[in-house]
Amino acid sequence: MTVYPMTTLNFTVSWGDQQQTSNFSEVSGLTMESEVVEYRGGADPQLSTHKQPGLKKFSNITAKRGIAPRDSGNGLFEWFNAVTVGAADRRDVTVSLLNEERAPVMTWKIKEAWPVKLEGPGLKSTGTDVAIESVEFACEGIAIEVS
Repeated sequence: MTVYPMTTLNFTVSWGDQQQTSNFSEVSGLTMESEVVEYRGGADPQLSTHKQPGLKKFSNITAKRGIAPRDSGNGLFEWFNAVTVGAADRRDVTVSLLNEERAPVMTWKIKEAWPVKLEGPGLKSTGTDVAIESVEFACEGIAIEVS
């Protein structure tokens, strides 16, 4: 049996306790990084540093979607507005890569996320492109689950 790599076209994005979802066309920034701490003791005869893992860092996640008439945004605008007035409304966001049967193959659990940026589409009177908006989430951590 030959195993092929997954394509990126089937995925879902959900958030909050009620697992609200929206149809996003793109998700980027699922990045985890460990800082490198360099250390050398004063009595170490070696003239170089030792490297050890430091603090973890998680980049902001950006999700993009087309604007549709009468689309409520599934609570994203309300969530963003609550955060901008100082509410500490952090929610978990889940991004799942799906196989042909629409079952999760790999899932990114984005912990304690909140929207930090909403960006509307670039408008152009001579254009015919789809109007795309984006939302950027800050988070406290990312965990990966493989099914």
